[in-house]
Amino acid sequence: AKELVVAGGRIAVKNVEFHYGKGFGVLNGIDLVVRPGEKVGLVGPSGAGKTTLANLILRLYDLESGSITIDGQDVAKATQNSLRANIGVVSQDTALFHRSLRDNIKLGMPDASDAEVIAAAKKAEAHEFILTLRDNRDRAGYEAFVGERGVKLSGGQRQRVAIARVFLKDAPILILDEATSALDSDIEAAIQENLTRLMENKTVIAIAHRLSTIAALDRLVVLDGGRIVEQGTHDQLVALDGLYARLWKRQSGGFLYHEDSVLEETRPAE
Repeated sequence: AKELVVAGGRIAVKNVEFHYGKGFGVLNGIDLVVRPGEKVGLVGPSGAGKTTLANLILRLYDLESGSITIDGQDVAKATQNSLRANIGVVSQDTALFHRSLRDNIKLGMPDASDAEVIAAAKKAEAHEFILTLRDNRDRAGYEAFVGERGVKLSGGQRQRVAIARVFLKDAPILILDEATSALDSDIEAAIQENLTRLMENKTVIAIAHRLSTIAALDRLVVLDGGRIVEQGTHDQLVALDGLYARLWKRQSGGFLYHEDSVLEETRPAE
């Protein structure tokens, strides 16, 4: 296995086939190129293959056929460590370890300073709640342990720790899979601004059921039944009046906006 070296962050998925079990199609011949620095949203009904595709880029599973390359290097031949080092991930189920909050945030960058850890936590709106924590051994704040024998965090708190981790790591490629799904809208709005800043100059693949959170990305790729059925900007896809337009209409209560109206006013209901 070779060390993955990321210069631009171009991701190329070529003719990828993947099934969780024989005959049950999950990805059927996917071709997708994400250009360096491009922000792409994956959209589609549950079971369309969005998370599977993200997991294959992270090489959590091996492909049945086809290839995935990052800057021309096959992810199947890259070391897991170098792959993980170059990709920041926030997923819907955040794995936290039975260690201090500080160590959990430092996961992607073990030699970070305390000041860097705190700065990342603040950007993820996690600093305030971390300061209030105390575990059963009386360790408090960033020293408090999480997990089975430590403090119990809510889903939204765990997600903010994961987002802090990504801010600290500052990897060239970001995969956001329902990254803000467990957050209430005030906190989400506060983090969104920082996330947008973090995404600058990075290659981003984002998955969200709430289309308003990804409508403004450079390109939306619509998956259905393990295939890409549509792609384009939000406006192009609404005009196409296909699957994306139906999903958007359903979420925005039948209200479709046109290019001349403002996106903010038409955020679909939570």
